[in-house]
Amino acid sequence: MKRLFYHCPLGILEICQEGGHIVSCERTSRSGEDSPSLLLEEAVGQLDEYFLGLRKNFNLPLSLARGTPFQRKVWRALCAIPYGQTRTYGEIARSIGHSLAYRAVGGANNKNPIPVFIPCHRVVSHSPHCGGFGMGMAKKRFLLHLEQAHVL
Repeated sequence: MKRLFYHCPLGILEICQEGGHIVSCERTSRSGEDSPSLLLEEAVGQLDEYFLGLRKNFNLPLSLARGTPFQRKVWRALCAIPYGQTRTYGEIARSIGHSLAYRAVGGANNKNPIPVFIPCHRVVSHSPHCGGFGMGMAKKRFLLHLEQAHVL
């Protein structure tokens, strides 16, 4: 596995690659030895553009293999949420044909191994708050503000 530590507005992200795919992107408090590749360098370049407001879509090979069939279905639906827009957990559940599975959608969001690239931050609660986010609510609000997304 190749990995790269990326310092960004969210903190330090550890981005990992297996084969020709990005497999994870996790916030970490540690740095380590990088084993960069062209793919990881491209991922960092696209993140730089995203954080500067110059990129709205990522064009990278992402691996969803670490998820269950249900999780992968949710993650694919997340990738379809346009930049600057949000969807509720219920809307995602309905879009994948499981209208009552909004809590399971929340669980799948929580297990998303590639946040930001798979934009789970764009999923919000139907109630007056934003819902959860594995990197913390301040980071979710930062990403939604960056995208100028309207939150319920």
